[in-house]
Amino acid sequence: MAERDPDTCPSRELKEPPPEIAATLAVLEGKWKILILWQLARRSCRFNELKRAIPGVSQHMLTLHLRELEEEGILTRTVFAEVPPRVVYELTGHGRTLRPLMLALEKWGRSHLGRKTGARPVRSADNQRLAVK
Repeated sequence: MAERDPDTCPSRELKEPPPEIAATLAVLEGKWKILILWQLARRSCRFNELKRAIPGVSQHMLTLHLRELEEEGILTRTVFAEVPPRVVYELTGHGRTLRPLMLALEKWGRSHLGRKTGARPVRSADNQRLAVK
């Protein structure tokens, strides 16, 4: 009888993820954070621009996620002394290091969606690829 490979043995106990993975997920957890980061990786945005660009996000959740990302040092919130006040969000230098991750997620998603036969890309009004049908 052949010996089992100890690396694939189902009885082995799974280990916790390394702290680096846990730290990354702690920053990115939340339904809307990846979409917020995707938009801010393209350019700085005002609150309402983000709200319009992310269908389905509530004002409360967008505010909550923006505050959390600001606390983590991923983005900055700049308030201009104007009437009405203008608030602009943009990625920090540290936040910009997430751009390759965003591009990798887009590439993986494109490949995943392309696995469907007869798939064709769906584009938004500004000609950005959204999904494949």
